[in-house]
Amino acid sequence: MQFEFLQEEIDKAHKIVGQNVKKYRELKGLTQLELSLEMGNKSVSLVSAAELFTNKKHFNVEHLYKIAKILEVHISVFFEEV
Repeated sequence: MQFEFLQEEIDKAHKIVGQNVKKYRELKGLTQLELSLEMGNKSVSLVSAAELFTNKKHFNVEHLYKIAKILEVHISVFFEEV
């Protein structure tokens, strides 16, 4: 059995994750730069682009693991429908 993966659904999932990262980052009182630095990045570009899914830039599992630890939330909250 072969599954059909619609790009729109995948894009929607990335957007939901980005929106949730932004939500929990703001609840924690961190700026994009502060989160980026805590993750070990030297610039804000990844967080900025991935929160908005700009140019299809998105977080990967390693990013989400680090972000969850930094924000002190369970990684699953990033996948909750907004």
